[in-house]
Amino acid sequence: MTTPGAVAAAAERIWAARQAGRTLDAEATIGTPDLATAYAIQRALLGLRLAAGERVVGWKLGYTSEVMRRQMGIDRPNFGPLTDWMLLGSGDAVHERLVQPRVEPEIGLRLETALDARQAPVDRHTVAAAVEGAYACLEVVHSTWTGYRFNLEQNTADNSSAGQVVIGPRLPLADLMALDTVAVRLSDGATELGQGKGADADGHPLDAVARLARALAAFDQRLEAGDLVITGGLTAACPLATGGQLSATFSFADARSVQVSVARR
Repeated sequence: MTTPGAVAAAAERIWAARQAGRTLDAEATIGTPDLATAYAIQRALLGLRLAAGERVVGWKLGYTSEVMRRQMGIDRPNFGPLTDWMLLGSGDAVHERLVQPRVEPEIGLRLETALDARQAPVDRHTVAAAVEGAYACLEVVHSTWTGYRFNLEQNTADNSSAGQVVIGPRLPLADLMALDTVAVRLSDGATELGQGKGADADGHPLDAVARLARALAAFDQRLEAGDLVITGGLTAACPLATGGQLSATFSFADARSVQVSVARR
């Protein structure tokens, strides 16, 4: 699995399954690569997306919250790129190729200026100064691996289960340092499915982005101006049934709130 040919073949199998709306057994398909190889497969998978005409528009962070790590049996965060094909507006339906979609409410941060941890240290204050705005988002995760049975390395190779991302309203916060106080509830309209807060994302969503900037620097990359970074699920991921709709409400200390939703036909 460590040879370039094996990495390319693994990415092609994942890409073909995603295009066809099929799932695969992770162990039978790629075994358990080491983490460096898993990220190499992820980069090769991105190359196939780019060759198909997609373009990178940002990044996702996975497993920044304890609730998500506990749900999936993962012990630390990972990350993967987002492309323009993945983006949805509030109320949109997910693509039919997502055959086992689950939904996580997340805080998204859009950058106004680049962040390069190779050039200077990056912390929450550096990130706040670079951010254009914070947004209510839903990540619709979709694993290539049947039944979401995977380990960290297999999930990383599969782009951290990135499926699609719903970008909702801008969060009405004058001070991004207060993002950790944002309360979130996920609902199917009749039942509350989960709740969390901004602090569940790595202690603070700004810290989550700083972590990503440092991780990308190790790959000789940076966060670009205009990038959207979704900072990790704040509740457990909930299945999105055919014909269903899930919504998340983001609430603030001054009693204001915003909502974002996604459907599946």
